[in-house]
Amino acid sequence: MKVRFWGTRGSIPTSMNADHVRDKIIGAVEALAESGNSDAEAAVDALPFHLRGTYGGESSCVQIQTGGDEYVVCDMGSGARRFALDCMGRHGPGAPQVYNVFQSHVHWDHIMGFPFFVPAYIPGNKVRIHGCHDVLEEAYRRQQADPSFPVHFDFLGADIEFVKLEPEQTYQIAGLSVTPFRQLHHGDSYGYRFEQDGKVAVYSTDSEHKLEDADETAYFVKYFKDADVVVFDSMYSLAEATSLKEDWGHSSNMVGVELCHLANVKQLCLFHHEPIYSDAQIAQVEAETRRYEEIMRGEAAPLSVMASYDGLTVET
Repeated sequence: MKVRFWGTRGSIPTSMNADHVRDKIIGAVEALAESGNSDAEAAVDALPFHLRGTYGGESSCVQIQTGGDEYVVCDMGSGARRFALDCMGRHGPGAPQVYNVFQSHVHWDHIMGFPFFVPAYIPGNKVRIHGCHDVLEEAYRRQQADPSFPVHFDFLGADIEFVKLEPEQTYQIAGLSVTPFRQLHHGDSYGYRFEQDGKVAVYSTDSEHKLEDADETAYFVKYFKDADVVVFDSMYSLAEATSLKEDWGHSSNMVGVELCHLANVKQLCLFHHEPIYSDAQIAQVEAETRRYEEIMRGEAAPLSVMASYDGLTVET
């Protein structure tokens, strides 16, 4: 399996403004001057990621690449538009495809990309939207109803099916073993454990964790257990998650480290980035998380930590 990120921001899509671009240019110029490297391409490649690239601004959309014929994607945030364009670039409109969507929950930042998901407009395509919420179809239809959107859901040309899943039950879908599990978030959210040929990827976003509850911690450790990669909601700092923003339904980078250590996870991908954070701030969170992992590791196996970004591909 490969995990490919098309949207990694939380709550609302965001983009760099002029000040952010200017700060990047200044930082890059200063770093390049210090390096003294005459090879421009090599010098740029040596810059820190937050200066030579961007974490992006699309909301949640993560593809699970299986090597099979059917597409698998988690959530239809605004990143679904770029995911769709990539798919269309591979196949064009004349080759029907099957798209399996696994919906964590139906808050708008996680479904807002669907009206711009081009394959849904093309007859012959099949779009299967899986989820544990009773209101799954209602939410998708309502965002394209008057007065919110000019193209109604019924005008979509693809064969669209809503598939109700039960939490903690394992399903065989698109060559994967898929197990949804319930998470603490307003209106409920569901994570997914994907397994294929001994490899495990976990998608867990919009979930608040209270580690003082031993039973709850054990529940999540069970579904994270021995995962090759965990995509984890790290929107808040630990201080925010335990004070001002407690019960807002999100978690922190430090809690992600602790859960992954307990579950013997190999790689933690920080996800659902705070929309007000600049690239430099996200890079700082990543560095602090890596340092925290080293300090707290103890007898646990080393845990690789990285901040996800739009366009990143992680191999399990």
